[in-house]
Amino acid sequence: MRAEGGWFDSATRTASNLVGHPDVQRCASRNGRRPGATPLIQELHPPPTGDAALAAAGDAHAFGRLYREHVARVHTLACRMIGDDDADEVTQDVFVRAWEKLRTFRGEAAFGTWLHRLAVNLILAKRATRSVRHGRDGGAEALDAIPCRAAAPELKMDFERAIRHLPDGARQVFVLFDVEGYRHDEIAAMLNVSVGTSKSQLHRARMILREHLT
Repeated sequence: MRAEGGWFDSATRTASNLVGHPDVQRCASRNGRRPGATPLIQELHPPPTGDAALAAAGDAHAFGRLYREHVARVHTLACRMIGDDDADEVTQDVFVRAWEKLRTFRGEAAFGTWLHRLAVNLILAKRATRSVRHGRDGGAEALDAIPCRAAAPELKMDFERAIRHLPDGARQVFVLFDVEGYRHDEIAAMLNVSVGTSKSQLHRARMILREHLT
């Protein structure tokens, strides 16, 4: 896993670049102001406030502040679910997509929760595309090729690296359930599988990790 400092050192610069991203600028000019909700909807779901409200109304600088606040969690999620090589690009894609979809953010949940769900959906879609392109799912044997971590004799390998080398299905369920806290019924809906499949994939992931980390 890359040194976290390098990523955070560039966050402010990246946020500034994101504000100037053509998609962000185009959406800002097109969507200048978020359409108003009806009084009933406002009563049931109060509109977003703070930077989320400003960004939804077209304020790219408010969106830049949201980026700096939430980028670390999105980047970590991307690293765990799709790997270091693609995490930077996927993280930027998530925030560009978030800007494009801000008009749909009604404040029913916290902005961070809304963004996280959007990130998960985008990452899963990219993983599905990549799996089809490469025509493989990976397997537990992929873990055997990773050297043990000598600095920690009680572990055979680094936990983060172990997660990233799980088979795709097991990895997705493990991250979503054990790391991100989703329920099996939510995961089943996200991955278009049965609840039983989600549970079995979680069990598979835990068994593989237990074997390689103890």
